[in-house]
Amino acid sequence: MTVLGAADAAALARARELALNARGRVSPNPLVGAVILRDGRLIAEGWHEGPGLAHAEIMALRAAGPQARGATLVCTLEPCSHVGRTPPCAPAVIEAGIARVVVGCLDPLERTRGRGIHLLREAGIDVAVASGEQARRSRELIDAFITHSVRGRPHVMLKLATSLDGKVATRTGESQWITGLQARGLVHRLRADHDAVAVGIGTALSDDPQLTARGIAGPVRQPARVVFDSFARLPVTSALARGARTIPVYLAVGANAPWDRVTELQNAGVEVVAFPTLRPDVPAVLAALAERGIQSVLVEGGAQLAGAFVAADTVDVVRWFLAPTLIGGDQAPGALGGDGVGNLAQAARLGDLTVTRVGDDVLCTGRLIDLPQIED
Repeated sequence: MTVLGAADAAALARARELALNARGRVSPNPLVGAVILRDGRLIAEGWHEGPGLAHAEIMALRAAGPQARGATLVCTLEPCSHVGRTPPCAPAVIEAGIARVVVGCLDPLERTRGRGIHLLREAGIDVAVASGEQARRSRELIDAFITHSVRGRPHVMLKLATSLDGKVATRTGESQWITGLQARGLVHRLRADHDAVAVGIGTALSDDPQLTARGIAGPVRQPARVVFDSFARLPVTSALARGARTIPVYLAVGANAPWDRVTELQNAGVEVVAFPTLRPDVPAVLAALAERGIQSVLVEGGAQLAGAFVAADTVDVVRWFLAPTLIGGDQAPGALGGDGVGNLAQAARLGDLTVTRVGDDVLCTGRLIDLPQIED
């Protein structure tokens, strides 16, 4: 691992910006950006646009042409050494005559493959791997890819929207809308960035949501919709069931779900995933989603589901929108259901906390589970 100089750090920051051009559209591949420097000057850049398309390094090498020989390649992720939907990048970097490569973070899958940086070094290329803040930012760019690769489950973001006193609705159940337009717009961006959006059956019944990403500039790949529904209560007339043939809907049901209801939903195009327990277990559902290629899940509600995810220690990142309102009332529901903790020492605590203003609302973002460290 290397502490990068100012020029390399700036180039890596630019590569991360480029990677975001394809946010929400590259899964199951990672977001990757790359730039090529010659004599300290940026001469080419590229990013991975989606499965089956050129990787960022290849895009940048094509843009550089003959000028790549003797130049420096700066990329957010270790160049791959294996054949997937496209040829491997490491041999292409070697063939192009690149003299030096700066890598933002290591690829966990390369640890069991040819190890791209080893191939580069064996070819005589100087390879520097970022450390510290630069490495952290590069890992966060592909947090879903890393979590899925290392932990075998999707990366989970829990989104909560409450009043300042922590209420998700009034005592009569009114919840739309607690937050403002800008916050709701950001939630649609979050949906577009994830492979799936998950809710509990209570939210599905009370709100009849579509759980789609709307109002997003540029191409959008809609997330799959996941409903935790122990007894298969989702109506076939619901917005989710009606759209299941267009955008996948996964219904997690328990052992006692009525099979006539299950069959009816399956006939409507809903994929019903049955579990042997009375209520679907959060880790088991995540494992089933991972098997279906889902690398990231945005959990949107309700309180019981949010509490279950926290209790199961499966929430990687929390994004909590706080509206400047006070709802009050003993009967008004809070953000997290379930039993909660018995003492404060057991309480989950956010790390890497940031607080930003989103219109009139405040967004608190923090990690509950650190990203795995990838060692060479």
